[in-house]
Amino acid sequence: MLITGGSRGIGAATARLAARRGYDVAVSYLSNEAAARELVTAIEADGRGAIAVRADSADPVEVSRMFERVDRRFGRLDVLVNNAAMIARQSRLEDLDHERVRRIFAVNAIGPILCAQQAVRRMSHRHGGRGGAVVNVSSASARLGSPNEYVDYASSKGAVETMTTGLAKEVAREGIRVNCVRPGHIHTEMHASGGEPGRVDRVKDSIPMGRGGAPEEVAQAILWLAGPEASFVTGTFLDVTGGK
Repeated sequence: MLITGGSRGIGAATARLAARRGYDVAVSYLSNEAAARELVTAIEADGRGAIAVRADSADPVEVSRMFERVDRRFGRLDVLVNNAAMIARQSRLEDLDHERVRRIFAVNAIGPILCAQQAVRRMSHRHGGRGGAVVNVSSASARLGSPNEYVDYASSKGAVETMTTGLAKEVAREGIRVNCVRPGHIHTEMHASGGEPGRVDRVKDSIPMGRGGAPEEVAQAILWLAGPEASFVTGTFLDVTGGK
């Protein structure tokens, strides 16, 4: 299993759970090398294979090299989890600068497409592959719009959802299932990047279940979609939002 943006939060929780379920794991990271190395060490201590690869998922050259590293280390790819994403400071739409929007779409929307291309070339029956699964990580904001905070982020996640639908239909007869998880308000470090580390606690009363989610709860959904229990599931969106 390859998990992009796997050094922290939902990605790291998914890596740990995947290893417990018997997967060897590759995780990509952009800046937090120490966290990625620590995760790899923990997975290896539990008896599974693991590597950490520094890669900007918006850069096609780095994405290609990342998949080549996975090829060399594990010889095959069964699951791609497109998890890498970014947000910026909370802002109204009219105040967004062009470079911010360009970078957010490059990482959040173009990045998953680049990674999915590489995965399909390895998994698809038409390329001699064994089949596999792609799980894209979107956000409830793709449905809700995230007004006054992250309309650009929400829009980029909407693009991921459209890609999920199209790719699922494109490769359904080639042995590849493509699905999407929509996390809601989850306790991760990402909120600090938006300028409000305690955002989940601020909005928890708007969540029907009255609390934010844990990364491990999203990881459970990802592993279900990736695994044989979901063998007849493709092009599907699974909300992990506490009812919101």
